[in-house]
Amino acid sequence: MSGFAVRAGIPEDAEKIAAAFVETWRATYPGMLPDRVLIKMSDEAQAFYWSRLLTARRAREFVRVAVNERNVLVGFGSAGPSRARAPNEGEIYTLYVRPDFQNRGIGRALICALLQGVRERGCHQAMLWVLAANPSRFFYEAMGGKKSLERSERLWGMDVAQIGYRWPNLASVFAEGGPCARK
Repeated sequence: MSGFAVRAGIPEDAEKIAAAFVETWRATYPGMLPDRVLIKMSDEAQAFYWSRLLTARRAREFVRVAVNERNVLVGFGSAGPSRARAPNEGEIYTLYVRPDFQNRGIGRALICALLQGVRERGCHQAMLWVLAANPSRFFYEAMGGKKSLERSERLWGMDVAQIGYRWPNLASVFAEGGPCARK
């Protein structure tokens, strides 16, 4: 995992996160989501969202970014309490690595930082939702996520099938032999 660092997101990252968000959505979701949704996305709208989140004084959600040796933002993720309000459960809301930087350990480092962040906030387990058609679901399985939920959500005039992955014991994720164990 050399050549990049993971750190907390700061307000100055908002525009870079927005650009990475739009880029990864457009690269990942064609054929899974309507083209009109991907075309309509804008860096400006995303920058507004991320700027508000990163400047919020009491945001329940937190952001981690991965930057390379030239301080270029190559990936990011966000997490916080479970949106289902499950007790002692955190949720990873976003996790994206720019296409040109995938398969370099950045996603692994980000997910471990996000899982550690929810653990530090008193959560004993974590979960995330992924589109059922998204091949990244295999990454979550490789990172110890257990397929535990399925849902279909009506978005943009279509039914979008999703899979929920859960890490039922965050301590084991960081224990020796776990996917986020210190090497």
